[in-house]
Amino acid sequence: MVQAIVGANWGDEGKGKITDMLAENADIIVRFQGGANAGHTIVNNYGKFALHTLPSGVFYDHTTSIIGNGVALNVPVLFKEIQDIIEKGVPAPKILISDRAQMVMPYHIDFDTYEEARLAGKSYGSTKSGIAPFYSDKYAKIGFQVSELFGPEEDLKEHIAKVCTLKNVMLKNLYNQPEIKEDELFNTLMDYKKMIEPYVCDTSLFLWNAIKEGKTILLEGQLGSMKDPDHGIYPMVTSSSTLAAYGAIGAGIPPYEIKKIVTVCKAYSSAVGAGAFVSEIFGDEADELRRRGGDGGEYGATTGRPRRMGWFDCVASKYGCRIQGTTDVAFTVLDVLGYLDEIPVCVGYEIDGKVTKDFPTTGLLEKAKPVLETLPGWKCDIRGIKKYEELPENCRKYIEFIEKEIGFPITMVSNGPGREDIIYR
Repeated sequence: MVQAIVGANWGDEGKGKITDMLAENADIIVRFQGGANAGHTIVNNYGKFALHTLPSGVFYDHTTSIIGNGVALNVPVLFKEIQDIIEKGVPAPKILISDRAQMVMPYHIDFDTYEEARLAGKSYGSTKSGIAPFYSDKYAKIGFQVSELFGPEEDLKEHIAKVCTLKNVMLKNLYNQPEIKEDELFNTLMDYKKMIEPYVCDTSLFLWNAIKEGKTILLEGQLGSMKDPDHGIYPMVTSSSTLAAYGAIGAGIPPYEIKKIVTVCKAYSSAVGAGAFVSEIFGDEADELRRRGGDGGEYGATTGRPRRMGWFDCVASKYGCRIQGTTDVAFTVLDVLGYLDEIPVCVGYEIDGKVTKDFPTTGLLEKAKPVLETLPGWKCDIRGIKKYEELPENCRKYIEFIEKEIGFPITMVSNGPGREDIIYR
């Protein structure tokens, strides 16, 4: 059986914890899109980790972790992550890398940095991880596929020469930066080849056979619905699809094999980077929620940037769940809200004097004002509670109110950072 774990909102919903938890009963975990531009924070028996490329199931010795063909593979970052978790006592994970994955090159990161600087105040809030230039090259058909490292050297050198000709025109004339040297780029790729050679295989075939054998497979998404380039808050989005439907493409499996789609929602909202964020709050109110939130504060797992904070957005979450094809909602960090006397919830958007509960395109979204409904808080710590009926009444009412508003079943409630801090409904 194949399950997808994806985000309903702007990312940072707690997908890492849910994947880590579900991986206990899984055989294979697949990262199917994105790169090292966002992180998944995980707290377990080994400690606290911020993973960027490794799937969040690497902490179990019975699982195989796959870097799928849809991933933006930054080879040095991946291997630093592997080294870091082993140094913290985690057994060396079983890892497979798709021979069809493409690699983030050093110049992708440079171009990302140069372009953000050029755009200045009109930048997209990039993490400067090279993701947009990487995917641009992939779809312009000038990216480097892992399989090329194991083909004829003369073909690889011909590809390098073609890329350098294109890139150096931009470096010289647009950015006024040093040009790429062909021999240095070749040597870099040969270094990457040595690093990944033991792990490379046809992961699509591996997964096909695993499905036929009845294995349990998790597809782990990065970021969330609002960051999808087609269905998100374009252009303030990422460069690969964040939707469960893309899991079939990014992993190389038939779409009909995805039987369950767990969409993760936070009990409040947060976002890193620029773009429309209707339920956003500011000042002391935001600082307090940011300080208490997440696993030690709401700061980007990759960038360390303070996350923008907001109340739960039913409009965005309903849309985010719908576009994912949600079968189950995992509701996370509910324990964080225990300090509040009252909890506002965004239940609609006012746009040009009219209220809507349907998520609009970006131009209208920029004009939207939140319509808030206030619910009573529960004013106590709910960590350690294992049964839904033992939660405070106002806490249950909060969950049930949001479930009704978004129209998708909340089947898991996370009330703490650890993998055991979960309540099933």
